[in-house]
Amino acid sequence: MTHRILLDATAVPADRGALSRYVDGLLGALHALGADLAVACQRADERRYAELVPGARVVPGPPALAHRASRLAWEQTGLPYVARQVGADVLHVPAYTLPMSAGLPTVVTIHDVTVFAEPGADDPIRATYIKSATRTAAKRATRLVVPSRATRDELVRVLDADPSHIDVAYHGVDHELFHRPSEQEVKRVSDRLGLHGRPYIAYLGALEPRKNVPNLIRGWVKACADREEPTALVLAGSGGWDDEMDAALATVPHHLKLVRPGYLPWSALPGFFGGALAVAVPSRGEGFGLPVLEAMACGAPVLTTRRGPLPEVGGDAVAYTEPDADGIAEALAALIDDPAGRASLAEAAVARARRFTWTASAEAHLECYRRAVEQYAGARGASPT
Repeated sequence: MTHRILLDATAVPADRGALSRYVDGLLGALHALGADLAVACQRADERRYAELVPGARVVPGPPALAHRASRLAWEQTGLPYVARQVGADVLHVPAYTLPMSAGLPTVVTIHDVTVFAEPGADDPIRATYIKSATRTAAKRATRLVVPSRATRDELVRVLDADPSHIDVAYHGVDHELFHRPSEQEVKRVSDRLGLHGRPYIAYLGALEPRKNVPNLIRGWVKACADREEPTALVLAGSGGWDDEMDAALATVPHHLKLVRPGYLPWSALPGFFGGALAVAVPSRGEGFGLPVLEAMACGAPVLTTRRGPLPEVGGDAVAYTEPDADGIAEALAALIDDPAGRASLAEAAVARARRFTWTASAEAHLECYRRAVEQYAGARGASPT
């Protein structure tokens, strides 16, 4: 029997980063599979979700949901009310938190547990919040869904979570949005960055300690400082927090070009990734590694680490490095000096990225929802409907 799924999209931020790509990709695929959907969202997103999942019941929350504290308070009483209002059989909260008394089966997405495995890798206030929310979800949610086997295993290790209550659902990639770019798309981004055809190493993401951007900067300097035509470095993304950034930036010689364009619109990402000499994601910890997959889909040679789930995503289609500056320098130099190797990686990356679809992710989520309903009914001695 089809169950009505209420997905709480109220935590999706205005800048529509990785959480938005997850929620949007999942909802679109669930709709295509014929799932019975309802969506709770912020008022500014009501029209967007109505268009994304036509026929679904879209319920906008009060204006105050744009503020985290208000949203978390509303989640405890307003979200269960919406669940009753739409006749939901299961509630999916895609970002750590959940109502304490939902009154129906709950599924919570735990994106990563790096706040436990990498102390000091996140802003202290955010880390405290995420730790508390993750512990609560592990105890109270009917089931958890995680984006990789590595995240599942870490969740079991650090919180002694019950592995039989955790489902793995890999993220997908929007292959229409993330594609091999045309020469015009590449030129448009290169000109926008002020590079005008100059080769560059690309990074996209927050400037957080676990992303290891200071060591990327130091490694790039070591790899490029003595070259006659040094490759530029572009650090794109929406801010973040890393106390080591200023020290790393101070090591950049004047003749090297480092560009920090801030936020890039989604439409620019194929040209940004696909036009790069290489995309560097030397992270110390991830829950999945969505920028790795998206760069692969754009035909970029990718350099990443073997930490956490990154090998699950990259497989043999990416280059690997240790996260220290010397290791990154050596790996970057090897890529810069090997155009044939980069071309081979690009071909392998596109082929491997095709394996990751939002349809497959949605199917795994639907199985998680089914298990949640059965598990909840079993705990109450009732038959699932």
